[in-house]
Amino acid sequence: MAISAFPLLVVGVLALIFLSQLERMFIFFPTREVFYTPKMVGVAYEDVYFRTYAGQRLHGWYVPGTGDTDVTWLWFHGNGGNIGHRVEEIAQIHRRLGVNLFIFDYRGYGKSQGGPSEKATYRDARAALEYLNSRPDFAQERLVYFGRSLGAAVSVELAIEHPPMGMILVSPFASLSDMAKIAYPQIQFASWLAGKRYDSLARINQVVVPSIIIHGEQDEIVPVSQGRKLYQAANHPKQFLGLPAAGHNDTNTAGGGLYWDTLAEFLKTLSQPSQSPG
Repeated sequence: MAISAFPLLVVGVLALIFLSQLERMFIFFPTREVFYTPKMVGVAYEDVYFRTYAGQRLHGWYVPGTGDTDVTWLWFHGNGGNIGHRVEEIAQIHRRLGVNLFIFDYRGYGKSQGGPSEKATYRDARAALEYLNSRPDFAQERLVYFGRSLGAAVSVELAIEHPPMGMILVSPFASLSDMAKIAYPQIQFASWLAGKRYDSLARINQVVVPSIIIHGEQDEIVPVSQGRKLYQAANHPKQFLGLPAAGHNDTNTAGGGLYWDTLAEFLKTLSQPSQSPG
């Protein structure tokens, strides 16, 4: 019996290896060199290294807020580049909203060790939260998750385990299976290969904190219908903002004042006493 089962075991192992390679080839697009820093856009920051539970060393930046703010954003970025590609937006958040900001690279991105995977991004998010909790100037009850694109899925996962004060999702997809159908309509088994990876649609109803979903209506990568679908599945209190002129990566610029004013108002509502959803 053990002998006859061996070929099935081999096939199973090979399938797992194959799917793991597909995951890295079609989901993650990291770059190693960090060419830009917040200093280049006039923003003071701390260069931070911290470790995951398994010992991988991750890299991030902590940007102190302006004034006496006690709000901290934990930023989960998308699947491409590294934190260096986000310096302009870091400067915008710093100057327009004034919050403390912590952004880090998942393993395999920038100066972070290792290689990326879905489970690894979740573990890295937990490690980033643990780092923040180790800071004496951090107020856990004033924490906001900020997830962009793939980072939105990471944010949803962490919010289930460790609820923040609020959650901001920008250009999110409902699930990787949905995106496989959209990106590879000619490949009938693309959705099957994606499986249950990054399935925010199935998980977001477990998130019990105020959330806002922002999506560019001209998004050429993740259709705005994905953001609306995720919004419909989310719990109250929740908001949805569609930006008529914005695409996938430019909500912070093409969205203009509407984008930034909405974020500022969302932060303000988080500081107010909770109300029953209408």
